[in-house]
Amino acid sequence: MPEEKTDAEIDSMLHAALGGLTPHQALLQASLADAAKVDERAAAIAKNRERALRLLAALEKSQG
Repeated sequence: MPEEKTDAEIDSMLHAALGGLTPHQALLQASLADAAKVDERAAAIAKNRERALRLLAALEKSQG
């Protein structure tokens, strides 16, 4: 009997930790969040590349 109570308590804590989502739903949500971060990082890289190219062009112009 104590094991059944422990399992029920663990299930209850897991359910609360997942915010009412199933483990599958929580995994999908985390995966989508990671995908969004990838897009944000790619946009930041592109923006930084543009800035670097403008700076390089300005340096070449000033030296030249």
